Amino acid sequence: MARKDTPGDAPAKQGRVAQIRAAYTMTRKVDPMVGWITAGVVVGTFAVVLALGFVVGHPVYTAIIGLMLAMLAGTFVFGRRAEKAAFSQVDGQPGAAAAALNMLRKGWTVTPAVAVTRNQDIVHRVVGRPGVVLVGEGVPTRVTGLLATEKKKVARFVPDVPIYDLQAGNEAGQIPLRKLNKHLLKLPRNLKADQAAEVNKRLKALGTMNLPIPKGPMPRNARMPRGPRG
Repeated sequence: MARKDTPGDAPAKQGRVAQIRAAYTMTRKVDPMVGWITAGVVVGTFAVVLALGFVVGHPVYTAIIGLMLAMLAGTFVFGRRAEKAAFSQVDGQPGAAAAALNMLRKGWTVTPAVAVTRNQDIVHRVVGRPGVVLVGEGVPTRVTGLLATEKKKVARFVPDVPIYDLQAGNEAGQIPLRKLNKHLLKLPRNLKADQAAEVNKRLKALGTMNLPIPKGPMPRNARMPRGPRG
């Protein structure tokens, strides 16, 4: 039997179309050739696969495969260019690193602006399987001290958890915005999922109110591995 659309299907489809349209509009402002390049990738991929189909004597079969591959290739290219355009629009603005970090997938908890100065130097806190990652943005010389202060606070609450600190930006020694999430994903997985959840729970107090240092064992009495603090 044919599947009947539920009342929520139409709005959901319209929502996805609206998101794609908005992404295209935003990307085109920064990358005017995105439409032509994406279309070229789709047509080119389909043409190559179809040509191979004629060579092997199965044009109809390869046309179906070619259409699917062409759509995948087009989606990939458009996604990468849209992501690049999005980063270029926020790059250099206060809070840009938080916008990038919020694109991290499941398993990461981002707390923006745990430390802020009048000069708009900012530190964001990220908790995941590697441990705690402090991401600073602003003038490098000032952010260095801000990161050091925040690291001491975090270390008091979770003394045995690996703490990493880095700076996002385009200055020497900083990580460009578009490479920020990839850098985090390459960090070693020092914690289990339940340990990371407990770390995040403890650090919520640090970011919201002045509470005593939490005490007690970590989940399942597991001791956190020590890691680099720099």
